[in-house]
Amino acid sequence: MNSVANHVRARAMAEVLALSPDERIDLAFALGEADLELFVRASGLDRETALTRLRASRRAGRRPSRAAAGD
Repeated sequence: MNSVANHVRARAMAEVLALSPDERIDLAFALGEADLELFVRASGLDRETALTRLRASRRAGRRPSRAAAGD
């Protein structure tokens, strides 16, 4: 069964695949900035505090790497 969502998803994928690698990287950075702006607005934090909080949540629950520690 074909749905509108499937058609939209396929069209979006085709648009991304038509981009050059440099354009895909630019798109990824633009999407990241847009997501950060949404987080800033939703949380009421300033940009730097939001970035700090996101970085900390990314590290939460991870086991420290011995390779990263320099041992």
